[in-house]
Amino acid sequence: MDYISLQIPVTDACQGEILTAELADYPFESFETEGGVLKAYIPQERLADCKMEVDSLLDRYGVRGRYIAIETQNWNALWERNYPCVDVEGRLRIRAPFHEAAPAGELEVVVMPKMSFGTGHHATTWLVSRAVLDLGVAGRSGLDMGSGTGVLSIVAAKCGAEHMDAVDIDDWADANCRENIAANGVEDRITPILGDVRSIAGRHYDFILANINRNILLADMPSYAATLAAGGDLVMSGFLEADVPALVEAAAALGMDLVGTAQREGWMMVHVRKTK
Repeated sequence: MDYISLQIPVTDACQGEILTAELADYPFESFETEGGVLKAYIPQERLADCKMEVDSLLDRYGVRGRYIAIETQNWNALWERNYPCVDVEGRLRIRAPFHEAAPAGELEVVVMPKMSFGTGHHATTWLVSRAVLDLGVAGRSGLDMGSGTGVLSIVAAKCGAEHMDAVDIDDWADANCRENIAANGVEDRITPILGDVRSIAGRHYDFILANINRNILLADMPSYAATLAAGGDLVMSGFLEADVPALVEAAAALGMDLVGTAQREGWMMVHVRKTK
């Protein structure tokens, strides 16, 4: 699968964060900022469906972007050269197979970096990973919605979750998720599911991890609430501080009360709990 990199010069971190949040509503799978340039990656075959809207969005913000074709093999080589380990407060290390193992006593997740969003480097993945460490998932069943590489499912499984469903709509992400589940030896506790929110109808979970974006979270939250057990936790990320009130209000309308929030690099995590 070939990808397109939309490269947009940004004036500062705030502008980059705003544009990232806006572009996340389209089929872009990964974002990075390097040397004052925001790079947004999208499957080549998905670009035609949204290019006019994306160009219009950039015009509204008074910025211009360049579309650059990137072959998959070149992308993977780039990751391997520049992919550092991710440290979550000295409690969890997310690393690639070509890195040294974590020290004794530190939880470790091995993820082969490919095109899937969710390697742990993005602030939202880091936020949800840290939340899982403190959520008390041992012996509970969970859902990782928009699972990407499967890193959040793997973190939950290694924290003792009884079972995880890892759901993603992208076939590339699904394949990478399966590879990473096998590499971490948790195939018996994680079920990858290729599909959207309709895939969870009729299922039941003790906790849900949803690292997607504001619009999808708002649209799909009723489905999350319907599958979540009383007292169950919903941990959401993939949005900015300005989006928090709308998400908390929507959760409250569905019988889920705010437990807490966290911020990292301008991105937010919201934790709510089902009380009704």
